Amino acid sequence: MATVVHEFHLDASPDEVWDAVRDVGALHTRLVPDFVIDTVVEGDARRVTFASGLVARERIVDIDDARRRIAWSVVGADRLEHHNASLQLFAAAAGTRAVWIADVLPHAAAPAIEAMVRQAAAAMQRHFAAAARDKRR
Repeated sequence: MATVVHEFHLDASPDEVWDAVRDVGALHTRLVPDFVIDTVVEGDARRVTFASGLVARERIVDIDDARRRIAWSVVGADRLEHHNASLQLFAAAAGTRAVWIADVLPHAAAPAIEAMVRQAAAAMQRHFAAAARDKRR
């Protein structure tokens, strides 16, 4: 199994970021706008439509408020035998340190998943940086 780990910083408090992360049906408006263009909650899962046109069904495994950690798994994807991921938030000196971990099979899928994780992280960074600028105005 291939593991993708990506750590990044966000210009917002952990509580502010967590509020958006745990809102599982609002990825496209509150967390990664422009990277995700639609999110629909379907029971214990969400259907995520990416700007690239890719659509994924993600089962929400856990939302842990105490640890500020969410875990999910892509289900029913043709090109993935296995996918599970988590995003956890930690207080940092100025903002939030985020740690995204994804485990995938086949190994050959790891570069594509890593690229998507990096794109999503960049979208989060842009979103929270813009929100911080708006607050200062």
